[in-house]
Amino acid sequence: MEVEKVKGYLENPATIEGDKLPLRFFERLIMHNLRVDLIEINRVVCSFKVTPRLLNDGNYLHSGAIATLVDLVTSAAVYAAGAAFTGTSVEISIAFMDAAYADDEIEIEAEALHVGKAVAVLSIELRKKSTGKIIAQGRHTKYLHLPSKI
Repeated sequence: MEVEKVKGYLENPATIEGDKLPLRFFERLIMHNLRVDLIEINRVVCSFKVTPRLLNDGNYLHSGAIATLVDLVTSAAVYAAGAAFTGTSVEISIAFMDAAYADDEIEIEAEALHVGKAVAVLSIELRKKSTGKIIAQGRHTKYLHLPSKI
């Protein structure tokens, strides 16, 4: 085992004054090019252009960026189902099927399968607009806790 190789992979020597970054910086970084195309009851469809800043070492869309898109767009589907708040993630499952590269346009379709008093179950699919090929499919379960009155 090469300890320094592992450490070098995880630790970034670049300094960022994290406390001075804007609120919700991570979401803004990922969602910058997202456009909402359609909102229906229980359904949200968006378009997204892949930018170079979201690529991994293999030069395709980073799985963490896809996971963030899954989290945030399915949460919007909770609102589209009429809920007053999006709740807290209990489980997110993503199947990665293809790669998206810089400048690829992708379509993201999220659907609320069930939004009850305590639980929401959502599905999502990310597709290449040019071919319709599926990049990723996901399922997201959320706990719909009541907001605190404190």
